[in-house]
Amino acid sequence: MRKTITTLIDDLDGAEAVETVRFALDGTTYEIDLSGENAAALRDAVAPYTARAKTAGHQRRIRTTLRSAGPSRNAEIRAWAASADIAVPARGRIPAPVAQAFDAAD
Repeated sequence: MRKTITTLIDDLDGAEAVETVRFALDGTTYEIDLSGENAAALRDAVAPYTARAKTAGHQRRIRTTLRSAGPSRNAEIRAWAASADIAVPARGRIPAPVAQAFDAAD
């Protein structure tokens, strides 16, 4: 049996922390582990600003990925195109109409 215990250490004074506080400023998000006392001090310090600020809402960073056809799919499309007498470059990007025709042929 194994038991893993995680202890938070206050990043300011090295005492035991009770929470991780997240905050953002100028487009950068920060995290800091703080004791109850230091967390309260941070909140008190920014309270005059947050009291007058408007919330920007929760912004989510959307990660986009380009879908890659992959070498095996490209090889399949090229082989199919050759058997159908469709001209396709031996290297590089396969034209979209050729890939669409391949998908429609399945």
